[in-house]
Amino acid sequence: MNFFLNGEHVARTDAATIEELVTRLQLAPETTLVEHNGIALRRREWPNEPLREGARVEILRVAAGG
Repeated sequence: MNFFLNGEHVARTDAATIEELVTRLQLAPETTLVEHNGIALRRREWPNEPLREGARVEILRVAAGG
């Protein structure tokens, strides 16, 4: 499968859903924001959101600091 992750081409992944992609990337769901094909997703939507050929995924990590 080919898709784009944060603007970079990804040629293959074993993830079938957004939730699986976040898990495979070893990201903490509590501090991760995901946009899929231009739409911001709620965390509860991740398990049902399929990752398809040509998808555009943007992942942001939220950090607090001072």
